Amino acid sequence: MVKLVSASDGNSAARPEETILIALGGNLPSAVGPPEKTLEAALSLFPGEGIALVSKSSWYRSTPVPQSDQPLFVNGVARVACALSPHDLLAALLKIERAFGRERGVANAARTLDLDILAFGARMVRDDALTLPHPRMADRLFVLLPLVEMLPEWRHPTSGRRARDLLSDLRSLGGRDRVETL
Repeated sequence: MVKLVSASDGNSAARPEETILIALGGNLPSAVGPPEKTLEAALSLFPGEGIALVSKSSWYRSTPVPQSDQPLFVNGVARVACALSPHDLLAALLKIERAFGRERGVANAARTLDLDILAFGARMVRDDALTLPHPRMADRLFVLLPLVEMLPEWRHPTSGRRARDLLSDLRSLGGRDRVETL
């Protein structure tokens, strides 16, 4: 087990000034309805897990990454506050995923709900359960578009680059991902 942490390790509770970002997504209906209804319902469960919603982006429809014949995804980003540690936040998010029928198994499979911690302040964590900041967030149009909508000046904890610059860089690379606002 490899564990790398910053001076503020991944086991201590959040500080009020930390920007905590969660990516939300799904492309299969759940018991509450289509993916956008599932994402809204998942957000409504946050307070019961000790997570306060600070703000959320619009919902975006996106093609699956990597490309496949799966249904289109609905994605967004939420900024939250909590007194949880990163690992406790992850456990709470996994519990919410299970409540909506998420079954983990095959990588990149279709899913009812996906909740990922993108960043937890400036913390850097790398262990068997969690990597922070999220290792692929700067490569995902469906993450950067909603993030820039909310926090264009937010800075990536390791690169120091602003969200809007990361989006500009990704767009300059081209690619076949399609993302549109719902």
